[in-house]
Amino acid sequence: MLKAAVVGASGYTGAELAKFLNKHPYIELSGLYVSKNSADAGKPLSQLHGQLLGQVDLPVLPLDPADVSELFADIDIVLLATAHEVSHDIAHAFLSVGCQVFDLSGAFRVNDPDFYQRFYGFEHRYPALLEQAVYGLAEWNSEHVNKAQLIAVPGCYPTASLIALKPLAEAGFIVGKPVINATSGVSGAGRKASLTSSFCEVSLNPYGVFNHRHQPEIASHLGNQVIFTPHLGNFKRGILATINVQLKEGVTPEQVNEVYQQAYADKSIVRLLDGSWPAIDKVANSPFIDLAWAQQEQDLIVVSAEDNLLKGAASQAMQCVNIRNGFAVTESLL
Repeated sequence: MLKAAVVGASGYTGAELAKFLNKHPYIELSGLYVSKNSADAGKPLSQLHGQLLGQVDLPVLPLDPADVSELFADIDIVLLATAHEVSHDIAHAFLSVGCQVFDLSGAFRVNDPDFYQRFYGFEHRYPALLEQAVYGLAEWNSEHVNKAQLIAVPGCYPTASLIALKPLAEAGFIVGKPVINATSGVSGAGRKASLTSSFCEVSLNPYGVFNHRHQPEIASHLGNQVIFTPHLGNFKRGILATINVQLKEGVTPEQVNEVYQQAYADKSIVRLLDGSWPAIDKVANSPFIDLAWAQQEQDLIVVSAEDNLLKGAASQAMQCVNIRNGFAVTESLL
């Protein structure tokens, strides 16, 4: 039985991770942690997230990075549901005591130190870890995830975009820059109260136009530049991405269908819809991502939908945990 801990456990994603780990038959949930200065420290997780009452009643403990070597000496797996700067500062400490580290922040997703100064506002001080980190897009990088010690779990928007676009890019079908318009629920902004993400204040609006940090993440792992515009919607959870792609001359609907079928025929988390379009209510509170597409001459529209807290974060992290440790990829998820 492997032992796992969640750091940043009080947030939405941390709670989802705790729920998955708690019901995993081969993993013991051994610790829940938050910053030593957090107002949540010392409270049972089920007090912070009432749906976990009677399931995960462990207390959320304060963590001082200086104590990692002592507290985590017998922990096999650490999941970091922490802010980018926090993950950046503490990941090395867990790695140094032999933990597998699954980081859900953006701190190790792109192997380019300059990327972090430009898009995250901090200087990356661990270029060797950037070299070591494996991007945890589970359906595409499993052969690297299964032997990595540091897995950078993709962002929610990049997952929705890359799952939709990778088959086309790998086949060489894309001309120019795909145009991605994606809308997320307010849970993507995290649990802390904010006027901009308050349910009562949110309408439907774009943000981060031409400067959102997920654009270069998508482009880096797609190998193709994209135009990405995120939107904030007045619903709790989920992402819907509508993507316009110009195809190379002569690419047929049959060829497009074939590359999607070949990419995902044996990937149970990716559902290829026939005769209907993805919708958030079909994927909310599930680990699935749904895809559908339509072609008119050389114009292709691809639509993807996922739960931003699950396939966009926690359940994809658990897919990576399962891949890394030789378990069925859907263990504890379905």
